Amino acid sequence: MPLPLTLADWRAAYAEPGASPRALLAPVLARRHGDDPAWILRCDEAFIETQLQRLDDALQRGAAASLPLFGVPFAVKDNIDVAGLPTTAACPAFAHTPQRHATVVQRLLDAGAVLVGKTNLDQFATGLVGTRSPYGAVPNSVDAAYVSGGSSSGSASVVARGLVAFALGTDTAGSGRVPAGFNNLVGLKPTPGALPMAGVLPACRTLDTVSVFALTVADAARVTALIEGATDEPRHQSWPARPAWFGNGRELRIGVPAQPGCDAALGYDAAFEQALEQLRAWGLQPQPVNMQPFFDVARLLYEGPWVAERYTVVRELIERSPEAIDPVVRGVIAAARAHDAAAAFDARYALEALRAQIAPLWSQLDVLMVPTAPTCPTLAAVAAEPVRRNSELGRYTNFVNLLGLAALALPSGFTPRGLPFGITFIAPGGSDAALAQLGARWEAARDLPLGAGLRDATAADRLLYATPAAAPTLQLAVVGAHLEGMPLHGQLSERGCRLIERTCSAPNYRLYALPNTQPPKPGLVRCGGHEDGQAIVLEVYEMPLDAVGSFLALIPPPLGLGSVQLADGRWVKGFICEPAALAGGTDISSFGGWRGWLENR
Repeated sequence: MPLPLTLADWRAAYAEPGASPRALLAPVLARRHGDDPAWILRCDEAFIETQLQRLDDALQRGAAASLPLFGVPFAVKDNIDVAGLPTTAACPAFAHTPQRHATVVQRLLDAGAVLVGKTNLDQFATGLVGTRSPYGAVPNSVDAAYVSGGSSSGSASVVARGLVAFALGTDTAGSGRVPAGFNNLVGLKPTPGALPMAGVLPACRTLDTVSVFALTVADAARVTALIEGATDEPRHQSWPARPAWFGNGRELRIGVPAQPGCDAALGYDAAFEQALEQLRAWGLQPQPVNMQPFFDVARLLYEGPWVAERYTVVRELIERSPEAIDPVVRGVIAAARAHDAAAAFDARYALEALRAQIAPLWSQLDVLMVPTAPTCPTLAAVAAEPVRRNSELGRYTNFVNLLGLAALALPSGFTPRGLPFGITFIAPGGSDAALAQLGARWEAARDLPLGAGLRDATAADRLLYATPAAAPTLQLAVVGAHLEGMPLHGQLSERGCRLIERTCSAPNYRLYALPNTQPPKPGLVRCGGHEDGQAIVLEVYEMPLDAVGSFLALIPPPLGLGSVQLADGRWVKGFICEPAALAGGTDISSFGGWRGWLENR
């Protein structure tokens, strides 16, 4: 039996008679070789045994089915705390052993997942190349001459090679997206503040977020849904959840860089053009966007005082033993000394001015699609010019967390020399669920192999059965002027409503054309029994709950919102009419609905 890869594989494997975590995890544990630079620490037999005993107990209690990640192996970046294991941040002189798990780790263990190791990173999560570590440079999983990308280099590598089903990284400036793009993976970077950060060593405390690497969107979304949620810890950024969709697909508005600047010698320019063709195949017209304001934001991250946040983390070490820190990392962090409090406020003012300049764009677009990275350097090129090559990789990632945006990195194709090429969808903070829905659609359309050529994906792998949290919604039935194509439909569109279905009411309603309404409107009335009424054609929409109040204010008497029963017996909110208003109305029930009456009037 082939080694399970995705969450769907692991569920199927454990459904087999006699399957056990000990038997299924044995070959996974055997593949963690000591000379693999992707690992900083491989969990030992005693640590694994403790986890397996918990799963045995769950089996004996009949509770295994309640654990959504029962027996699934995972890894975490070594700047995330695991109780009893050292956290090094790829700096041995900084290592310490925490007494508690990071919140995200605890939630995964509580869901039944099995931690098998901690992964390599650019030291102190400072870099996008994956080479700034005393534990070795992590090579690209597809072509070892190239970088894996950083800083979460090891986490991406072990997922791409099928050593674990998923892994946690962190992302401040692209560390959860660039390695995904270079290794043909999904990299889900949530809205800052969406995931708990207790037990995660900061890089920039006000910007950091945990990220998830997986082979599929479904797996990344599932893991994120299990670890997200507020705790008592302070959140430095917080954005309201948005609906679980962007428009309704055919109305999707996607912006793309007017000048992508992709590496033609590598084939990245042609790969991005193929991504644009995918949008056009969906019937969409990508809208060119001037990215300069975003790039101006990005420059603030390393050229501005935010680097001082990194300094606060390593201050004692860099002042006591600077030689213990990677020279390139030390140079980046030491630049914090050039900034003072006035510079910090100046940069904050500059950021807010740029945010105001960018904000109108989101009224014209639902999402940005950018190359995850414009190029992919070789290990040799990074060794020759470490700072320059690293800075090239953050072109489309550095600005995202400063602006509080959500992002999802996705595989898009391969260059002629076989290197993976990835794109990233970026959207306003709180759009994580909508990005997952869009990502699943993209993934199905591109139909690429999993990871480093592990195998082709199946329908089961791509079944999106959980997403990150979205804004709560209300189901609303409309019967007249708010139907698609009718005069008041725009009131639904501007509130981000999504059409769920076209159906009929229960067969105990009557519809009347109301007199003296502008635009013309019908009134829906529930009868005493089926013998007095009939089914009326209607449309059911999903409306964000926070938009309901403004919508109610637009409804004139004698109409209002009440409850409407559908043909299948369900009740939803919908338009109803005061009976007194029907005196001068025309009973149009025999036409089956408002549209039928208009067509035959």
